[in-house]
Amino acid sequence: MWIFQRPLAVFVVVVLVIGAGLFVSDMIAGLRGPTMVNVTEPKLSSMASQGKETFNANCASCHGKNATGTEKGPPLVHNIYNPGHHADGAFFLAARRGTRQHHWKFGNMPAQPQVNEDDVRAIIQYVRELQRANGIESQPHNM
Repeated sequence: MWIFQRPLAVFVVVVLVIGAGLFVSDMIAGLRGPTMVNVTEPKLSSMASQGKETFNANCASCHGKNATGTEKGPPLVHNIYNPGHHADGAFFLAARRGTRQHHWKFGNMPAQPQVNEDDVRAIIQYVRELQRANGIESQPHNM
């Protein structure tokens, strides 16, 4: 049979089939959104403690307690939101203007006019302290 006479062709076909399977599996997982993450909460600074209160009142219904994510919104304690990929300004813009769905399949995030600039600054401090405590550091954004 020709398959046994062409081991390189067999290898290429096997690699392509496995790659396609992984790609489809990854796409299906992306449609469901991220799984909720486990988060270790550090001792928070004063500003981050204030941010936690504001976050719980305004953000946790979608982004989860301690920013762990829910069925309605992604976890913010996730490497995608590291400061090198989503700088603090991205959080300010999302709160002020809302944001289009772009990493996850949760739909668009509406603007949050009830939180002012100081509130958002404190929320960012809270999220960044959670991220650092859970090993998420700034990484250069490469496209």
